[in-house]
Amino acid sequence: MKILVLGGDGYLGWPTALHLSECGHDVAVADNFARRQYDYELGAESLVPIETLQTRVATWREVTGKSIGLYIGDLVDAEFTYRMLAEYQPDAIVHFAEQRAAPYSMIDRKHAVYTQTNNVMGNLNLLYAIADTNPDIHLVKLGTMGEYGTPNIDIEEGWIEIEHKGRKDRVLYPKRPGSFYHLSKVHDSHNIEFACRIWGLRATDLNQGVVYGQQTPETARDERLATRFDYDAVFGTVLNRFVIQSVLGLPLTVYGKGGQTRGMLDIRDTVRCIELACENPAERGEFRVFNQITEWMSIEEIAQTVAKCSPDAVKIEHLENPRVELEEHYYKVTHTGLPELGLVPHLLSDTLIESLFGITKQYAHRVRLEAMRPTVNWRKTSSDATHQ
Repeated sequence: MKILVLGGDGYLGWPTALHLSECGHDVAVADNFARRQYDYELGAESLVPIETLQTRVATWREVTGKSIGLYIGDLVDAEFTYRMLAEYQPDAIVHFAEQRAAPYSMIDRKHAVYTQTNNVMGNLNLLYAIADTNPDIHLVKLGTMGEYGTPNIDIEEGWIEIEHKGRKDRVLYPKRPGSFYHLSKVHDSHNIEFACRIWGLRATDLNQGVVYGQQTPETARDERLATRFDYDAVFGTVLNRFVIQSVLGLPLTVYGKGGQTRGMLDIRDTVRCIELACENPAERGEFRVFNQITEWMSIEEIAQTVAKCSPDAVKIEHLENPRVELEEHYYKVTHTGLPELGLVPHLLSDTLIESLFGITKQYAHRVRLEAMRPTVNWRKTSSDATHQ
């Protein structure tokens, strides 16, 4: 297949492109390098040094003899988006190209507006480009489990059958997201479903949990192929923060009581999920949803797992939660679609032992402790870019 990976310079986009290339697909990547600009803005950087996208592409060709196409541009630029699709003529598009951090979207008005404009308008341009260029292209869109929020009922896989006043229907599962970023993903899902329904497009929405891990078999082949390892309070995951704190001998800082539960999966499972979705496309007119997780844990349980796997004794400390969220909640998720296609998951404890501690120790000298302090407060609003 010819597969176009949008956001191919990012944490997940780059390993996905390599994995699909290794599987024998013809792959091209596109990026506008906005993610690197966020680092400059926030004064943060990946724990693991990363090369330029051009160097990465050249290295992959050097190591494997396989070429990856490269497009530089922005989905908000409709002319670029149309031109790219017409030139590359993909069979499938994997869409990672969005601002992906909830805290970033909650900094102030400017960042909230940017997040929704970038994500929703870029996705809408892409839908129009697919419809006008080749409606048979299969769109594989990376959503998030955060779209659902924390309902007090089981979370179904995108759709739910309801009975109301004696009548039944199948509708999109109700969403109650917890940030302007997650809201942008909800808007994306609704726009994609609408486009499938009225234009006959085909799409798979992957509602992805928190991804952990930094290496795949492909990125491990050469240090120049490494992907990001984010640990700062805005773009980093709580797991990465815990691992770094453990390696440095610091307490693991849990927000609130730690009863917040999150769906999770290994980065190696992420790229496999995308492979399965691309190779088993949705039907024309179908808006298909997979909940892309392999296990779920509370934040306290994640901290306990890191502490258990840590070679050194660590303490757990609880901080005031800067987010507005339930401290404890019901959480049960249906996630059968991808295992039925062949997904065999890795588990968190194995990944911690296999790679995360070792990678963190190797680059511990690059840690900036001040970057891990929470600076964005959900309860305060600002119309100015006051975040430092």
